[in-house]
Amino acid sequence: MNTRYWTLAKRPPPPWPDDGTFALKEAPLPSPGPGQALTRTIYVSLDPYQWGYKRRGVEPEGVPCHARTVAQVVESRIDGIVPGDFVFCTNGWAEYGLMGEGVARPSYMIPRKLDPAQGRISHAVGVLGMLGLTAYAGLVLQCEPKPGDTAVVSAASGGVGQIAGQIARLKGCRVVGIAGHEEKCRYVVEQLGFDACISRTSPTFAEELKAACPNGIDVYFENVGGPVFDTVLPLFNQGARMTICGLIAHYGDDPAEDARAVVRARAEARGVTVRNLSVGEYVAEWHDAFLAEMAPWVASGEVRYREYIREGFENIPAAFSEMLTGENFGKTLVRVAPDPTLPA
Repeated sequence: MNTRYWTLAKRPPPPWPDDGTFALKEAPLPSPGPGQALTRTIYVSLDPYQWGYKRRGVEPEGVPCHARTVAQVVESRIDGIVPGDFVFCTNGWAEYGLMGEGVARPSYMIPRKLDPAQGRISHAVGVLGMLGLTAYAGLVLQCEPKPGDTAVVSAASGGVGQIAGQIARLKGCRVVGIAGHEEKCRYVVEQLGFDACISRTSPTFAEELKAACPNGIDVYFENVGGPVFDTVLPLFNQGARMTICGLIAHYGDDPAEDARAVVRARAEARGVTVRNLSVGEYVAEWHDAFLAEMAPWVASGEVRYREYIREGFENIPAAFSEMLTGENFGKTLVRVAPDPTLPA
């Protein structure tokens, strides 16, 4: 039996993937060794940072493209893990993969068993996983919001942005989102409880953002960069705090150009405290504290969370491109096998 996987077919082109960027390959289904389990992928998480991996050469050609995944165990040689269990793992853009001892993965992406009774298993790569911890670390731990602050979140309807903005609201901030089009802005205000949301495509974007932040900006959660950052920059108050989670507007730039350093320097010149956000730095110390706050918020409906799910293994590259160019609406996932936990 074989497993299919998507891999880089060539050095990634600027600015975004084209039809020849990825290649579909097959390989024999691996057998688990001692301390390993074979898992079948159900959900593949697609995130902007993955394009940065590919552009910078972190991810070599010929191997499955990296991604966080939710999978079901097929065969196990791990104590406490049995066939049928659901797990968070890093199978990547592959139908099957190994987890456990000797399997390469980022050090902080620790495979773990999931309990479907605690919530949707897809949330393990979303609001209750690294995605949610990213929002929590950037907003709470780095920006330290205070009641009455004005907090602005770019890409506010995206996977991280929607969570970061709702956390800011729960911490007592006036929350202003920036999103791509009016439907997303309506969702952010009407469903997520932001105080305002401005479309970055509006011809009067700068004027609208200034009007939505009459007392300036105290906290800024940056996901975009480019013209969005240019518009935010004049509105910072002295003592403002900013986290750079992502700069999707620059992921197609020449990899030799350090957009983070440029953005950081420009903000610091206005007296802003700027932190680069790397979620791996917070997993060991803060994961449990994050879940202790976030899980009840999700269960009670105080934090809402929208997923953008594409169906079919063949559609991973197309869904990835949609996510990079803003055609998605919510956290982007591809369901590549049936989810047995969902109602029939």
